[in-house]
Amino acid sequence: MSRKQKKMLIRIIAAAVIFAGGLFIPEAEETFSVLWFVRLGVFLAAYLTAGWDILWKAVRNIAHGQVFDENFLMSIASIGAMIIGEYSEGSAVMIFYQVGELFQSVAVGKSRKSIADMMDINPEYANVERDGEIAEVEPDEVEIGETVVIKPGERVPLDGEIIFGSSGLNTAALTGESALREVTVGDEVISGSVNTGGLLKIRVTKKYSDSTVAKILELVENSSESKAKTENFITRFAKVYTPIVVISAVLLAVVPPLFLGNWGEWIYKALTFLVVSCPCALVISVPLSYFGGIGGASRRGIMVKGANYLEALAKSQTFVFDKTGTLTKGSFAVSEKNPEGISEEELLSLCAAAEQISNHPIALSIVKAAKEKGDIPKAENAEEVAGFGVKAVVNGSEIAVGNSRLMKEVLKNNGAKFSETESSGTIVHCAENGEYRGYIIVSDEIKENSAAALSSLKKMGASKTVMLTGDRKLTAESVARSVGIDEVQSQLLPDGKVKALEEIYAQKPPKTALAYVGDGMNDAPSLARADVGIAMGGLGSDAAIEAADIVLMNDNIENLPLAVKIARKTRRIVTENIVFALGVKVAVLVLAALGIANMWAAVFADVGVSVIAIINAMRAMRIR
Repeated sequence: MSRKQKKMLIRIIAAAVIFAGGLFIPEAEETFSVLWFVRLGVFLAAYLTAGWDILWKAVRNIAHGQVFDENFLMSIASIGAMIIGEYSEGSAVMIFYQVGELFQSVAVGKSRKSIADMMDINPEYANVERDGEIAEVEPDEVEIGETVVIKPGERVPLDGEIIFGSSGLNTAALTGESALREVTVGDEVISGSVNTGGLLKIRVTKKYSDSTVAKILELVENSSESKAKTENFITRFAKVYTPIVVISAVLLAVVPPLFLGNWGEWIYKALTFLVVSCPCALVISVPLSYFGGIGGASRRGIMVKGANYLEALAKSQTFVFDKTGTLTKGSFAVSEKNPEGISEEELLSLCAAAEQISNHPIALSIVKAAKEKGDIPKAENAEEVAGFGVKAVVNGSEIAVGNSRLMKEVLKNNGAKFSETESSGTIVHCAENGEYRGYIIVSDEIKENSAAALSSLKKMGASKTVMLTGDRKLTAESVARSVGIDEVQSQLLPDGKVKALEEIYAQKPPKTALAYVGDGMNDAPSLARADVGIAMGGLGSDAAIEAADIVLMNDNIENLPLAVKIARKTRRIVTENIVFALGVKVAVLVLAALGIANMWAAVFADVGVSVIAIINAMRAMRIR
């Protein structure tokens, strides 16, 4: 509990003790007798101890033109009860109302805790090397290219590349993962993670304003501003509902006694009516449920930019996926070697020797595979042939490595031929001195959990899954079959993806939503067009954080069905609270108007329902 909450708890306990003492004082037979003053004084003390701030808020709000709120309703109802002589019930209304408010405050505090933990990623300082000395400065004062020293136990202040040292980084606050991320020289590190091992030095690659931690903090701070449609409806409902029940209570207090008499009885019914009608349970529990869902998601490394996106995800039944970096790892690896006239090792060595001059991901994967087998021969006169491949001299032999068009050109000059082949991966051919030496297949690896994630979505009721990609048809269809995608469209440019998305959107079931899942790099138009855009965070992709509505910070596709589960359970909890609160209130309102329900029933209908709704709303934080 916070200090403020503890003070409120002490006030409630003190008021409850005074109230309990008043219950032992017998009712006075005569008004204005000593016993009457004693009893009134005790209950008035309990009343003011518990509710002086509610009375003050009501007066202040009325002065500012905000009349019809819960403070006004509680003040009018409790003061009215005291005036007509129901001292114990007037005091009880205020005490139990404050109990409900305390429950609300504690619940909000707990739901904020996971988001507050996320806010703790903000680095307080950076140790910068300047003129041979270490200077402790604010992170936003560090320039790109400067060297920052990070001691064990310190938080990484800015994004950068390690130039000295190795360690394990704790990224739990960013990704929800407990396992340490091992890093060494040449690896990129993101701000907000904690250095748990040795001394690190990093070269800063981004200013603080563009860093991962700054963008995440901005996302978290703005997450409560985007309200769900249900929240907005409840807000509008309360503004109309509250004046109506106040007018109804006035009519109940005035009209019947004009014809039937017994003013005190009808005023009591009207006051009971006011207490019951307070919309606290709805006004509190609905936003609290969404806030709890957002907080629970953030604990799992799922960043949601607002309740409206959580609500849209809950309604999503059509899921559209990008391929590279989403369903696949986005990192290429040699998957097959097919030599002709030489060994597999020799084929790989020749290709790697020529490809060393290239920075293309395909070339890098071949070089990496060759290095794992041994040393790579040096190449001379190496040149890159744009759109075809590379040529080089290796051990005195002329080597050509590239696509089929390059092979046709090289082999044609020497009268040689080769048989073209098809594969779901990228085919890299090799020729030596005009003779064909075989080919290597390089493939983008499918994420191990992609198929499981798609299977989970279908079990949860996903009506359609589609993959949109710029890759060749053969590659796209192979990946789609492997992970269980229903439909695939290939060889699409970014604008083609948006056009295809529009067509899929037109076919989705009514009153459902469409979710697009991409890596956030070249999918911004599609992420923006979908009802809810979900990006693979990839440990801090700027484009992902900026373009998407929801970010899976740990890059784990299996967190997608978890996010859907959180969204749907949050929506179910909201519905439960609305139905429960309205159902109980309507029932007790009718009973109060008929004179069957007393002030104690009214207290339950207000405070009791609020507490139950709040406890139910807190379940949104504990979704497994």
